[in-house]
Amino acid sequence: MARLFGTDGVRGVANEGLTAELALGLSVAAAHVLTEAKAGADGGPEAAADGARPVAVVGRDPRASGEFLEAAVVAGLASAGVDVLRVGVLPTPAVAYLTGSLGADLGVMLSASHNPMPDNGIKFFARGGHKLADELEDRIEALHREHAAGEPWARPTGAGVGRVRDYDEGFDNYVAHLVGVLPNRLDGLKVVIDGAHGAASRVSPEAFARAGADVITIGTDPDGLNINDDCGSTHIDGLRDAVLRHGADLGVAHDGDADRCLAVDADGHEIDGDQILAVLAFAMKEAGQLRKDTVVATVMSNLGFKLALEQAGVALVQTAVGDRYVLEEMKRGGFSLGGEQSGHVIVLDHATTGDGTLTGLMLAARVAATGKPLAQLTAVMERLPQVLVNVPDVDKSRVGTAPELVSAVAEAERELGETGRVLLRSSGTEPLVRVMVEAADIEHARAVAGRLADVVKRALG
Repeated sequence: MARLFGTDGVRGVANEGLTAELALGLSVAAAHVLTEAKAGADGGPEAAADGARPVAVVGRDPRASGEFLEAAVVAGLASAGVDVLRVGVLPTPAVAYLTGSLGADLGVMLSASHNPMPDNGIKFFARGGHKLADELEDRIEALHREHAAGEPWARPTGAGVGRVRDYDEGFDNYVAHLVGVLPNRLDGLKVVIDGAHGAASRVSPEAFARAGADVITIGTDPDGLNINDDCGSTHIDGLRDAVLRHGADLGVAHDGDADRCLAVDADGHEIDGDQILAVLAFAMKEAGQLRKDTVVATVMSNLGFKLALEQAGVALVQTAVGDRYVLEEMKRGGFSLGGEQSGHVIVLDHATTGDGTLTGLMLAARVAATGKPLAQLTAVMERLPQVLVNVPDVDKSRVGTAPELVSAVAEAERELGETGRVLLRSSGTEPLVRVMVEAADIEHARAVAGRLADVVKRALG
């Protein structure tokens, strides 16, 4: 039986794979697992000694399906005896932050991040606003399956059921937190923000404006259907055009749930997560805030990023692809900065997960503090040509075992030698295999990536 939880929660086509019934059942199971309370006479989460019930923070992105899924999640939590603070449309990192700052027992975010509008997802946070370890996800899933198979829940009644209220203060609390952790203001900077018609459409412009920037917005008019539609961090052209048209100092692009950030410099050049990490790493090292002079990133990071860090005396620890693995390594090693090339950047002193708005603010703060254009700051690393090809509709479970594909990868690695590398991985959130090739020459990288993509189609199709 396939595991419900992927690398970033449970995702699927809303009202097809991800139904209201599934959302409700998972929420009840999560309430039982994440409150970590002894079962009372009713078998559900037991109130604390002072009579207080467990508390959950629930937020969502603007997808239309989030409306009914939110209702199902809230119903599940309240039926399990959990009080719910409904924060409405806010970024994933906002839900994580509020879960921690309010002392809630768990948090729930409804979003499919950068996925297209028909998809949606459920992410759970434990106390403190932390992502769940695999063991906790497995416990939630097992408990959900047990009761979905017919084992009835023991439910509280009367005064034992959870209460639900809107927590409108969440927006201001989160924005104040973002602005409050900046090392300096952004006065004098003109910044374009692309909100992907997603969860940061209000938050990000407000935070930049409060920090002193002159803000221009695109992609900040969500209607429930247009999230990630030719905008945001997966479609950077609109941001590039706006930065050049308005003569802005930089542009910032978020994805649907705003846990990531990519940028564009004043000349219209895209700035990826590796370059952002390099700029922030040097700034934090200069300020004495880069713990152990180490950055954590994934195996997808560009070789030029690693070389730039080495030259600056900064160590690089690499993990499997996925911000959860970066975060786990950061906690294990006691590091303060980590992230992914895709724009997930984690500043652990100020956030428990990737935070696109915080990342954009800190990048802009570095531009303001140094007086240097973003292009000059990112020139600390030379990005080697890297080609990424997504191969859809294949059996991604065999990416590491299909003999023909294993042989083709080995041959490509011999061909590239020490001047490049190959990485094949199955997506944790979509039905596809990603082929990444890095080489000293872009045409060489494209040719090798194209050949490998053809083998993936043939061997796994």
